[in-house]
Amino acid sequence: MMPEANSTVTIEAPSGDVRIGNHLPFMLFAGPCQMESRDHAMEMATGIKEITDRLGIGFVYKTSFDKANRTSLGSKRGMGLEGALPVFAEIRESLGVPVLTDIHEREQCAPVAEVVDVLQIPAFLSRQTDLLVAAAETGRVVKVKKGQFLAPWDMKNVIAKVTGAGNPNVLITERGASFGYNTLVTDFRGFKTMAEETGAPIIFDATHSVQQPGGQGGTSGGDRQMVPTLSRAAVAAGVAGIFAETHQDPDNAPSDGPNMIPLRWLEAYLSELKEFDAVAKRRGGTYGFAGV
Repeated sequence: MMPEANSTVTIEAPSGDVRIGNHLPFMLFAGPCQMESRDHAMEMATGIKEITDRLGIGFVYKTSFDKANRTSLGSKRGMGLEGALPVFAEIRESLGVPVLTDIHEREQCAPVAEVVDVLQIPAFLSRQTDLLVAAAETGRVVKVKKGQFLAPWDMKNVIAKVTGAGNPNVLITERGASFGYNTLVTDFRGFKTMAEETGAPIIFDATHSVQQPGGQGGTSGGDRQMVPTLSRAAVAAGVAGIFAETHQDPDNAPSDGPNMIPLRWLEAYLSELKEFDAVAKRRGGTYGFAGV
């Protein structure tokens, strides 16, 4: 029998615990695609926290120390592990905000877990057994992005690798499925399927779902104008959380600029999603998969 995932995952934080569940009010993973500098990371984390505090939305700061799957060799990848770890620790300590980052290799799991609350498995690595097990064994929350090449029902085997390693605190993230060339499409039916088959909280990656992988030749393209539309649909379906990359100047960001949300949009965007979320969950599971 497959070990069960926790239906509610709690991340402890000095600023207030963040509880994540399909039946709970939605929470937010947000931040810039990659860590550009210490000052930029602090500025973004502070700005997002001020917005989520005003709205009463649980918040986990997201940024990547290394974008290891960039389209071309010459693309910027981030500050690197050694440069980023002290910044993650400072954000947690000074702002009281939990932190998420991607890991790409088994050897990164233990040192990253010392200062980060959530280890994210990139979509391209979502079936890498050794990486999933190593992440699980740290005891940190493991957030797995569903590969663009996987069906929703395939995720039960992915989640079993994490729970089978003794860690029930695992999240599934939908980021769209490959549809022809340079295009992703989100199948909203998959949210219910994954929730029912795994019991895990479901997160919608709003900004990578509008990405156009490799769509600009040497870099990926995207259409940030579609982020609110897809987000409304996901929240109406009853997801546990939204993952959204944001930046104060996305058109000049070193990566994922076309699909990142401008920081100035964020408060209005989240305010609208709160209204959809309240409708989706007010009847305790009548809508979507809330309460699964």
